[in-house]
Amino acid sequence: MSDKLPNNQGGEEVDLGHLFKAIGNIFDRLIRFITSIFRAILSFIVFILKSFIDNIKLIAVVLILSGIIGYGLEKIRPRVYKSSMFVKPYFDSKYELVNNINYFNALISNQDYETITTVFDVTEEDAKGIKNFEIGIGPESENDKVKQYDTYLKSLDSIRAQEISYDEFINNRDIFSSDFYEISVEAEKKDIFKSLELGLNASFKNTYSEKKKKKRDSLIIIQKLSIMSSINAVDSLQKVYIDVLMEDSKSNNNTISLTEGFSIEPENSKTKEFELLNKELSLRKELRILEEQKIEEDDFFDIVSGFQEIGSISSNFFSKYSVILPVLSFFLLCFTFVTRKTIKFVKNYEG
Repeated sequence: MSDKLPNNQGGEEVDLGHLFKAIGNIFDRLIRFITSIFRAILSFIVFILKSFIDNIKLIAVVLILSGIIGYGLEKIRPRVYKSSMFVKPYFDSKYELVNNINYFNALISNQDYETITTVFDVTEEDAKGIKNFEIGIGPESENDKVKQYDTYLKSLDSIRAQEISYDEFINNRDIFSSDFYEISVEAEKKDIFKSLELGLNASFKNTYSEKKKKKRDSLIIIQKLSIMSSINAVDSLQKVYIDVLMEDSKSNNNTISLTEGFSIEPENSKTKEFELLNKELSLRKELRILEEQKIEEDDFFDIVSGFQEIGSISSNFFSKYSVILPVLSFFLLCFTFVTRKTIKFVKNYEG
């Protein structure tokens, strides 16, 4: 037993030596692989820079010329003006509004100026100058978003509501989640926007919204009749209790008989009268709320802010030709130089 022990220890030391050597080889290969990647990236960057430096004069000339051409196109291109209006739809007319905005853009894309002229009651020349319609969610404060989130949670059961976070709700909203909308129009004529409001206003009316409004009005009428009936009943009871109090003032009896088999204590009559008064006030408050709702939501939409009389000049990155053309020219030249050098390298490699 004692003779075999040293031999086993030597074998284990040899195995550990092979293991550490294998691990070291793996790390060496990994380091060489990572180094080769960085060298390849560096070589590619130097390859591109060399192409750029070798043709720096040509690139500078092309950039200057493309900038001049872009600036000239900006001056020649007709100015485009933009104006926005903010609206609040009712009775789910927002669905028809969004659909009609897409329809108007389709008319512009198809150059159907005759239909545009009919819809907006403008001349054909003005119709040709309309470039684009846009619709988006109107301005919202953080409080507005929180209120929408609370309303949404109340529409869910308690278990499901716990699974929806505020950030998840905000990120998953679509255009139909809002109560306010911003409608923007781009046109070549700077004072055409007020003329377009009538056509846009007609975009809210649809059969579904009209039916929903009629149903709402019918429910309000039924509720008002019910409340008025309750108020009349309360008034009748108040008159009875007033008569009771008058009888109490004339009599010293502690109990007043209203009809055969029915009597009431004077103190109780005063309490009942106060309760009836509160009930009447509550009913009249409900009636007032119904009247306010009828007045506030009697149309299919409200214009929060209309179009300006004169639109502002529309400016976006894609209309700045003096910037876009030089950038495109630069990347096109770089791609051409790199492609030529690559082809030349491949040909030499094959030779």
